[in-house]
Amino acid sequence: MNEVYAALILHEAKKEINEENIKKILEAAGAQVEEAKIKALVAALQGVNIDEALKQAVVIPTQAAVTTQEKKEEEREEEEKKRAEEAVAGLSALFG
Repeated sequence: MNEVYAALILHEAKKEINEENIKKILEAAGAQVEEAKIKALVAALQGVNIDEALKQAVVIPTQAAVTTQEKKEEEREEEEKKRAEEAVAGLSALFG
């Protein structure tokens, strides 16, 4: 994963994403340098529009967060409804 972060740093700095630059960043950070991973990453990023890939990566979690929030709200509403029903049942038992 460190290799990916290094590539993102290079991209943000408008520097060329190549094996040498990624290796320099990893070494400067004191991270383990794995040549095979660096070569694979550089090869995988050839022809990739990183800005577009980042936009797509941000949209997916945002949609998931909205869905999760909606589920939490539904669960909360169901719990409140259940408590209200239990309260009514308790009052019915007292006065019924």
